[in-house]
Amino acid sequence: MTTELCGPTQRLPSLAEVLFEAFETHGARVCLRLPSGAVWHYHEMHRLARGIGAELLRRGASPGDRILVQLDKTPEAVCIYLGCLYAGLIYVPLNSAYTESELRDFVQDADPALVIRDARCRLPPEVACLLREELVAAGRSGVGLPRPRGGAAEDPAALLYTSGTTGRAKGALLSNRNLVSNAQGLRSVWDWQDEDVLLHGLPIYHVHGLFVALHCAFFSGSEVRFLPRFTVADVISALPVSSVVMGVPTHYSRLLEAEAFHFEACRGLRLLISGSAPMVPRLHALVEERTGHRVVERYGLTEGMILTSNPIEGAWVPGTVGFALPGVALRVAENEGADARAKVRIGEVEASGPGIFAGYFRNAQATAKAMTGDGFLRTGDLGSLDAQGRLTISGRSRDLIISGGLNVYPKEIEMLIDEMPQVHESAVIGVPHPDFGEAVVAVVCGARELSLEQLREFLGARLARFKLPKKLVRLDDLPRNQMGKVQKAGLREQYRCLFASRGGSAV
Repeated sequence: MTTELCGPTQRLPSLAEVLFEAFETHGARVCLRLPSGAVWHYHEMHRLARGIGAELLRRGASPGDRILVQLDKTPEAVCIYLGCLYAGLIYVPLNSAYTESELRDFVQDADPALVIRDARCRLPPEVACLLREELVAAGRSGVGLPRPRGGAAEDPAALLYTSGTTGRAKGALLSNRNLVSNAQGLRSVWDWQDEDVLLHGLPIYHVHGLFVALHCAFFSGSEVRFLPRFTVADVISALPVSSVVMGVPTHYSRLLEAEAFHFEACRGLRLLISGSAPMVPRLHALVEERTGHRVVERYGLTEGMILTSNPIEGAWVPGTVGFALPGVALRVAENEGADARAKVRIGEVEASGPGIFAGYFRNAQATAKAMTGDGFLRTGDLGSLDAQGRLTISGRSRDLIISGGLNVYPKEIEMLIDEMPQVHESAVIGVPHPDFGEAVVAVVCGARELSLEQLREFLGARLARFKLPKKLVRLDDLPRNQMGKVQKAGLREQYRCLFASRGGSAV
């Protein structure tokens, strides 16, 4: 089934309706195939998802409630996602690496009707927690939903927490319109084929792995080679029987280290896609030289979904992230202090279109700050548009760090480091890394005896592993401007070569 964009007088189907119809239509097809050889057909996924949706409603959840999940990547976890949609519930996925301390903060903010986890944890007594295995067992034995619960185009379908610079994540509400229209646009731009086989080594707690990858496949009943986690061995094994690969730059960097990643292994591929972090031109060239395929880079963010993509055929300019998707409008805002003599005008990228989020959950002030008066999203990224409309991203106007495709905001880490008695003050920055794109570096003052191991041990119980600093730098004082603001740009420039070669204290 291929769902077309609706005209102005037609009703846009909800995401649940699109997926419900697709799973019923393609029930006999293979949906997920695991490295172990285990296979889940579309009808199996659909039946379990319908049962899970009904069970969630039986346990007191009502359409429009938020369901917070922190689960490992499994077929059952995907069925829980589908079940939430079928029941008209708002799906709130969290990284499984988050600690219990971090989880409690998200619970407080999202105010969920239920929390679903793989294992029990300490939560406030008023928060209902349900184990995955218990929910799945009940979903298998109960009567499933006969049809999906409503859901207008503008109703929220998911709530994803996105990093910022304030030390506190914000929950971005994504509507049915956002998710359905974006999947349709990507399938058109990437010429998605019903018989495509997607190699999926991404996590399923954020936009890339959950919405971009799975929706493209599920909308037409395509097979997904479903890897519980990215490993070079599993990806190499699945390459010959796949046609589409979606990954982050770190994945391609690690694949290049394997001799088995070569032209013959990739002969059957139709499309290599990269996102979630910038891919340097050298990495593009190495992948194309090794495989005969160029990597199609796209650009987006949680609040705007995918905004641009390089074309899969025809003219392509290395270093750009391509053209706006159907229905998306891009512009570059005037950048204060920009050199008027510059040949290329660089400013903050702003976007509008059907994928732009519905706003931050219970945070009208942050929502208003993210939007312009005429309805464009301020992306926080600096970029430029050429005469043909290609977008080039030059950097970020905020201090957000993207390490291995995952967002890290410095303020959260700084606040914890500053709790250490031997630390006077700190600054956390991201610097280039050959594997992760960017690495987290902690710059501290007044901590001469502090070691990297001690710092990581202190933070380890409070932060997910991907947020932990990979280098520690000690200074007498942090550089500041006349207004007293720490000059992080100068720090990033000063230490940009810390990881010029592999090794050091990177973990």
